[in-house]
Amino acid sequence: MTSIDNIIKDSIAVKQLILNDKALIEKINKAAEMCVESLKKGGKIHFCGNGGSASDAQHLAAELSGRFYYDRAPLNAEALHVNTSYLTAVANDYSFEMVYARMLEASAKKGDVLVGISTSGNSANIVKAIEKAKEMGVKTIAMTGESGGKMKCCDILLNVPSQCTPRIQESHIMIGHIICEIIEATMFPKK
Repeated sequence: MTSIDNIIKDSIAVKQLILNDKALIEKINKAAEMCVESLKKGGKIHFCGNGGSASDAQHLAAELSGRFYYDRAPLNAEALHVNTSYLTAVANDYSFEMVYARMLEASAKKGDVLVGISTSGNSANIVKAIEKAKEMGVKTIAMTGESGGKMKCCDILLNVPSQCTPRIQESHIMIGHIICEIIEATMFPKK
């Protein structure tokens, strides 16, 4: 039987590694600054992921476009997978690899930010979206596991120091929440 205590300890251990990695902490801060810079210039934050990472993408977009800690104006953020008719049509007519790149081409502009989330860093549709973003002048942030995989080509790599999918996903949502908190506090400072 799996020990609940050990699972919790493993989760804490990964977060402790993040806390001790000053370079990663600085990259998290730079990712937030990149998003703030885009939003201040009328840009949009696009999120994409698959499975649990798609849920994280949608969750983080909602934190920005809705509210996080307090009431304030909504921020322009969206998960690229929320239109299921579009998603299934493009997956069927082109390929699943193209679903995010094509939506990005339709909805993004130079100066926007794409946040791609993949525990392996090798999800083909996320890699294609990052490539498309670079062609379009859209800044890129990747949230991955330890190796970064093929998503190392992004502008800012937030690679969680783990190879365990659940521990990586738990850390992705923590990092995402940190970024949302920094964005909200910077864009709407409390008086």
